[in-house]
Amino acid sequence: MTDYRAPTRDIAFTLQEVVDIERVRSLPGCEEFEPDTVNAVLEEAGRFASEVLGPLNRSGDTQGARWADGEVTTPDGFPDAYRQFVEAGWNSLTGDPDWGGMGMPTLMGAAAHEMWNASNMSFALCPLLSASAIELLSHHGSDEQKTVYLTKMVSGEWPGTMDLTEPQAGSDLGALRSRAEPEGDHYRLFGQKIYITWGEHDAAENIVHLVLARLPDAPPGVKGISLFLVPKYLVNEDGSLGERNDMRCASIEHKLGIHGSPTCTMTYGEDGKGALGYLVGEPNRGLAHMFTMMNAARHKMGVQALGVADRAYQQALAYARDRVQGKPLDPEAPQGATIVHHPDVRRMLMGMKSQIEALRGLSYQSAADMDVARRHADEAERRRAQARVDLLIPVVKGWGTELGIDLASTGIQVHGGMGFIEETGAAQQYRDIRIAAIYEGTNGIQAQDLVGRKLLRDRGEAMNALLDEMQGERERLDAAGIEGLDTLVDGLGEALADLRKATDSLLAVGADDPGAAMANAFNYMMLTGYVTGGWQMARVALAAKQALDGGTAETDFYRGKLAAARFYGAQVLPRAAGYARAVTAGADAVLEPDPLAHF
Repeated sequence: MTDYRAPTRDIAFTLQEVVDIERVRSLPGCEEFEPDTVNAVLEEAGRFASEVLGPLNRSGDTQGARWADGEVTTPDGFPDAYRQFVEAGWNSLTGDPDWGGMGMPTLMGAAAHEMWNASNMSFALCPLLSASAIELLSHHGSDEQKTVYLTKMVSGEWPGTMDLTEPQAGSDLGALRSRAEPEGDHYRLFGQKIYITWGEHDAAENIVHLVLARLPDAPPGVKGISLFLVPKYLVNEDGSLGERNDMRCASIEHKLGIHGSPTCTMTYGEDGKGALGYLVGEPNRGLAHMFTMMNAARHKMGVQALGVADRAYQQALAYARDRVQGKPLDPEAPQGATIVHHPDVRRMLMGMKSQIEALRGLSYQSAADMDVARRHADEAERRRAQARVDLLIPVVKGWGTELGIDLASTGIQVHGGMGFIEETGAAQQYRDIRIAAIYEGTNGIQAQDLVGRKLLRDRGEAMNALLDEMQGERERLDAAGIEGLDTLVDGLGEALADLRKATDSLLAVGADDPGAAMANAFNYMMLTGYVTGGWQMARVALAAKQALDGGTAETDFYRGKLAAARFYGAQVLPRAAGYARAVTAGADAVLEPDPLAHF
């Protein structure tokens, strides 16, 4: 098994040379986000990931979280690692300074989350969801709720969770039954939630649950859902912890992967009193408020997939450089050459490298747009940035996690039979990341969000703005005349034309029959992913050329970036054409079969 080494140089390249970081630095509150600061934070976050979290990844997988009598014990080393995480200030990296945070941009947080998820996805799920819970409470919490809870949550002393799903409801939140009965200035909650990540554990003294439930007079469906803050331990007036709330962990799930992360069934009101909770935001607006948390988490899912894919690539590359087998066709290969010299192994490795570059660029650019949407002084600019964020979050989550699964699988393939053996560690990356296409809204839901709530709702305005920007990047790449990148220049032009055609097709279909547009939503999401990935690889190539023309001493590093861009254009981007053809073929092949007779 290969130890994880944070790719801080690659991350710094994307942050400082591919993403428009100067735009972020110009934002209010980001003036100190200078190169030396970025590099220092990356180095320390990478060290923590490699030296503290990474060594617990395998042991956490084999030992797993354990449940007994309502209490959850995390794997050995996890509580101490979480203590170090909090004491080092990592949980507060992007937190609001008013609540004890460092105030770093979301872009910096994305880079840190990539490394933490790569080193130990099970562990990283706890601060990932806490960051999303902080986002929600910052937007929708009352002044009193912020005063009592945000400082502790921003520090990480009290992590947060998202309590949505119920056994009978699944993704259909309109069917949830948990209820909240008013009692003075608070409520008493009764019901059950399932699949609650880090819902109960021994790593922190308190846990802040954000729970969806219905008020007694709530209308049916999603319009009757309210949101409640329900702490594990009640908080006294002086800020100390009081009695335990009437909520328990009834069990934890036995899963394919992320064994170190407790996935809990939570019950409220089993003692008869009801779990004491506080209304967050407006009554019956809970789902709308929860989307603040879900959207933040969905972006982080794409970053999570990026991190795990990079770890799988590191393991595969190390194995390929060490494993001697067969005789390469390359006549220049040395005697006893390792499998990294075999053409098909090189294809797989470069496929992993190039798609990781593309996903990193898209994830980080989306994070930068989040910073603009939150901090820019001009309201019109904030709205434009938010429209871009809204458009790309389902792509980062959906396409990104599909990519993460595919690349982790490729990592196993590079190992051959040894990849199927648990001891190499390659299988764990695949088992862990498989859930990412399911939670926080399945990728089918992400695709429907992209087409229904984004594309059809604004009649393609945000997508067409993005297409115009990507076309401009393609023209800049063409004008640069970089040797060997004709396939990327030409391929990106064709892919952009395909995406425009597919967009027009769905807009036309969706105007009359939104259901027919949904039939090809997944294909459209994947098409958008591969095309926006090509856009990012154009930016990678331009940044690499600029560095090489400037006389950089890191010639191998930047030539490697150009090689990845060339590979993406020749071997990855052509996949977009297949998805475009599926979209424009229409919905008949999907919708015509009788679901009762033909399946």
